[in-house]
Amino acid sequence: MKFMKLGSKPDAFQSGGADVRLVVSDLATDVIVHIGEVRFYLHKFPLLSKSSKLQKLVLKATEKGTDDVHIDDLPGGAKGFEICAKFCYGMVVTLSPHNVVAARCAAEYLGMTEDMDKGNLIFKIEVFINSSILRSWKDSIIVLLSTKALLPWSEELKVVGRCIDAIASKTSVDPANVSWSYSYNKKGVACTEIIESAGKTSVAPKDWWVEDLCELDVDLYKRVMVAIKSKGRMSPDLIGEALKAYAVRWLPDSYDALVADDYMRRNQCLVETIIWLLPSDKSSGCSCRFLLKLLKVAILVGSGDHVKEELMRRISFQLHKASVKDLLLPAASPSEGMHDVRLVHNLVQRFVARTALSHNGDFVEKSDEKMIELNFEQESTLALGELVDGYLSEVAADPDLEFSTFVELATAVPEAARPVHDGLYYAVDAYIKVCSMHLMNLNLLNGCCQYFLLYDE
Repeated sequence: MKFMKLGSKPDAFQSGGADVRLVVSDLATDVIVHIGEVRFYLHKFPLLSKSSKLQKLVLKATEKGTDDVHIDDLPGGAKGFEICAKFCYGMVVTLSPHNVVAARCAAEYLGMTEDMDKGNLIFKIEVFINSSILRSWKDSIIVLLSTKALLPWSEELKVVGRCIDAIASKTSVDPANVSWSYSYNKKGVACTEIIESAGKTSVAPKDWWVEDLCELDVDLYKRVMVAIKSKGRMSPDLIGEALKAYAVRWLPDSYDALVADDYMRRNQCLVETIIWLLPSDKSSGCSCRFLLKLLKVAILVGSGDHVKEELMRRISFQLHKASVKDLLLPAASPSEGMHDVRLVHNLVQRFVARTALSHNGDFVEKSDEKMIELNFEQESTLALGELVDGYLSEVAADPDLEFSTFVELATAVPEAARPVHDGLYYAVDAYIKVCSMHLMNLNLLNGCCQYFLLYDE
């Protein structure tokens, strides 16, 4: 962590109680500055020589016959003001990533510019930010996190934007040139920061930056990831890995926590932001399991149709890689049963349509590349058939599953997807048992039996 010491005189500030700060001096104080509930007993001369804002406020107070100056909207509050006041006195004050934004915003408010005094506080802080903070991975993150409480000042002073750009640039550094640790949020590591250093024998993994960024709230995370993607040097797989880590960090696993009234909107914003940040290449970057998990969350928190449509389009590219458990998506309403079988049917239809489209005259020439592609399509089709039959066996236990819905999904896969029908026989048998136990509908039971016999031929 970087530090910058300003001033040379001993710190003469003392507390006169919980809400009182005063300067120990042979000279009596002649101005009381109220920052919220905190009172500072100070001297006019050192303050007025460096702050244009205090010049105006003290002048107004003097015209009213009082020594009291009230400032209720100072960014950085009492802590930020104390740094500025100590600087005016020439006392030792230490800037760090934790207080530099508060000090910068307070100094801006107080007008501590070069016009007032050469080498004034704004200039000193800017030197520290540009020469030290933005060069350090850890410090850039700490400062970025601190900007949230100081909006809109930190935004208008471009502290937020500069930190985001610095962080995004560092994620693109060649891992071979990085001596690393999970410096921001890992404790007990020997290395205190991430630094670029060519020739190091310990090479950082490509995803060294992912975990640290999970500390950012969703608004800042979105902006950092947009900046990273805009540089065009990060692979879709790494982007996908980062988004997965962020989802694991912030999206709760339990149903109750996910849909709780106090957090529903937050979780909806989280999942929609993650979906918006997905790599543009829909067939890479994120696993099918992760995409299906996002779809499940999007359904539970009530995301819009356009969000679910985007996920379904992406999932259709790699549906054959899913597991039965991944496909157990909750139904939109209890009246539709336990699982959203119609949505799964939609996914299967999309996958089959895309696969069929690739066969339209593409394999006339039997080149090695075409044969590899053809073998892949055959393998994925077989995997899809096995997946659908396993899914049907699982959802067959739902007494509210309509027979027509069951049949539509069973027949959605192409004939080539089932070289044998053992899985389908098992699914139909399971469904017949549920029909006979729960529905007691002879017509429906008869239909199930006929369907079973049809596949038995």
